[in-house]
Amino acid sequence: MGKSRLFRIFLVLGSLFMILLIIIYWDDVGATHFYLHTTISGPQSSRLPSDTQSDAKQKPAISKENFISDVDEFLNQVLESSNKPNKLSKEGSDQKTSQETSGQNGKQQEERVRGYDWKARSTTVSLDRTQSQERRKQLLHDFCTNYTLDFPGRNRSFDDIPNKELDHLIVDDRHGIIYCYVPKVACTNWKRIMIVLSESLLNQGIPFLDPLEIPREHVHNSSVHFTFNKFWKRYGKFARHLMKIKLKKYTKFLFVRDPFVRLISAYRSKFEIENEEFYRSFAVTMLKRYTNHTTPPKSVVEAFAAGIKPSFSNFIQYLLDPRTEEHMPFNEHWRQVHRLCHPCQINYDFVGKLETLDEDAEYLLSLLNVDNVVQFPPSYHNRTVSSWEEDWFANIPVEWRRELYKLYEADFSLFGYSKPKTLLQV
Repeated sequence: MGKSRLFRIFLVLGSLFMILLIIIYWDDVGATHFYLHTTISGPQSSRLPSDTQSDAKQKPAISKENFISDVDEFLNQVLESSNKPNKLSKEGSDQKTSQETSGQNGKQQEERVRGYDWKARSTTVSLDRTQSQERRKQLLHDFCTNYTLDFPGRNRSFDDIPNKELDHLIVDDRHGIIYCYVPKVACTNWKRIMIVLSESLLNQGIPFLDPLEIPREHVHNSSVHFTFNKFWKRYGKFARHLMKIKLKKYTKFLFVRDPFVRLISAYRSKFEIENEEFYRSFAVTMLKRYTNHTTPPKSVVEAFAAGIKPSFSNFIQYLLDPRTEEHMPFNEHWRQVHRLCHPCQINYDFVGKLETLDEDAEYLLSLLNVDNVVQFPPSYHNRTVSSWEEDWFANIPVEWRRELYKLYEADFSLFGYSKPKTLLQV
């Protein structure tokens, strides 16, 4: 009896050892020969309140012989054997023609359901756009390795980044995409794009196909998006390892804009318009600290009715005040991009800019081979633009402007925005 129990113990330990060997093996070889997929971004992961479909109506589980070829599915079976995946894995781009032919009927069914074009397509690549991307990525690399520009977090490794700081990295496992969203840089529409691609939100049991049909209140609901900081709940101690695998194999992108213009946009949307959350969390503090309103109105409605709100100057004071970050990190709407997206630790494949949003969005979707699935919504014509800077900063003391530039200098340099010399001169 003792020998039997000892044998079972050795068998379990041996199995665990083999699992670790498999993980290490797949991390080191075959980087370009397979895609990783997880079921959490599938349509069952998030539903609108009106969705009343039961779990029993989900698609059939993937067969055992297929999931072995996919490390992420394999780990799902090991770590969460009770959760059965309901999506067929996307075919790798390097599979042989004979394999594609044999699975043609299944793919055609998926194409009708998802609207996805499985056929190989040649993309007309603009040389100018390609060169522009290379310049942007090279600039990032140069400044991340240039010791003349120092900023907090530049020299740390990916493993040093706390899990709570990885909440802006949204993963779409169906298409192998990672998007780092930056508030006030068209992130609402890019989140909509990610929802459509990942099918992570259902409307009456059907995934959204049109980004603009997705209600805004659902777009920013964190439960809709599968982000890196959620890996810990799903994978435990394997989380960081899987993040690195996906960072190697997935296409990673972000969009940025002129840092000072982004601040103007943040102020306009959060403090010039009635917003109860931002009034209570931030405006009240600004009013108490930098104005003569020692007891501001309790609600934003009362405050606006009385004509009370923080000025842009108060907002800049708040950003420069050392007490602000002593209390809590900058809110995401004005936190520096390098603190949101960690460009010195993550090798982004595409760096888009709001200033060239329409062209960059079109180019990116074609590079991702999803431009036949979804189109980026038309951009607004009344965006906050750089030509407004001088007017907005007219009443801001030059010393404050210089301090503010130092605060956001890394973003200016990393993403190729010129130093606003006219604003910084006496």
